[in-house]
Amino acid sequence: MSQLYIGIMSGTSFDGIDIALCRISSKECYLLESFEYPFEQQLKERLMQSIGSNNLSFQKFGELDIALAKLYHEALEAFFTQMQSYTKEDIEAIGLHGQTVWHQPQANHSFSLQLGSAAYLYAQLGIKVVNDFRNVDVALGGQGAPFAPAFHKEVFYSETKKRAIVNIGGMANITILDDKVTGWDSGCGNVLLDYFIEKTEQKQYDKDGAFARSGSLNEQLLHRFLSDPYFQKSAPKSTGREYFNAEWLERVLVDFTTVSNADIQRTLLELTALSIVNDLKPFEIEQIILCGGGAHNSFLLQRIEQLSSKEVLKSDILGISSDSLEAMAFAWLAYKRINNQKVILQDITGARENAILGALYG
Repeated sequence: MSQLYIGIMSGTSFDGIDIALCRISSKECYLLESFEYPFEQQLKERLMQSIGSNNLSFQKFGELDIALAKLYHEALEAFFTQMQSYTKEDIEAIGLHGQTVWHQPQANHSFSLQLGSAAYLYAQLGIKVVNDFRNVDVALGGQGAPFAPAFHKEVFYSETKKRAIVNIGGMANITILDDKVTGWDSGCGNVLLDYFIEKTEQKQYDKDGAFARSGSLNEQLLHRFLSDPYFQKSAPKSTGREYFNAEWLERVLVDFTTVSNADIQRTLLELTALSIVNDLKPFEIEQIILCGGGAHNSFLLQRIEQLSSKEVLKSDILGISSDSLEAMAFAWLAYKRINNQKVILQDITGARENAILGALYG
């Protein structure tokens, strides 16, 4: 029997809140409607300042948690008013990822922290809400990320083609669809590209990589970027804004003050493309399927295709919206939690065992 679930996702790019309404059963996860809601600029700035901060008071932490939940509530109410064939009473549950502000899976005290109160959303909407998907996996010794590969198998597996699914949001994650599904974060996706063009050109993102195209690749700078230990790690591995951020970039650029802004942007794009392709080299794949915001950057797509010598397609060509895929994944994860089904992540995150994930409100 099919049920209706909503997934809501605001990723590391802070470029908006994505909502996906899905019809889900044991045999399908079908996108019915999708919606994007703008991220409130002042809240975005407060959240970005909080990431990596050691001076965040309990009061500020709690206020951010509720402020973000209120924004999610606004987004959901806006979505409900434009739904064409359904009402919110038809929804079985909402899968809420929340906004990751710290991800520390390998430490003496391992955890992953997402803001956006599920309790507040449940209280306002009266719909079951599932959140905190990552911490059971972390408690079982896993990375708590990426979760997308388990969902990618559901929607992209092919018996005739060996595929890699590459989701490029703020970070980039890779799924290898073979007899055994594996996945990991290759590193920075759009996060450094977006930061640098906003700093230098006052633009939120580099549309189609136009600014990067105007520059030249600086091999010495690229080598410095790639010398970071994260790019030498093998899977399982995961990362976030607490690692790849403005401070990470500025520490490198202090030694490259004569490099032009356009050349830096070009080299950052190459870093994203090459770190993805380098991680794919050990695998015999035939197709690379791109999704996430980075799939819209035609220059980035071109560089991945050129560097990999593989067929590169946007997921939209296969009938799966590249913009809605992550939100769909959290609708699916909510379905798994409501139905008390384990998520097959052991080979992806390195957890000791597969587990039922998510905290349920309602």
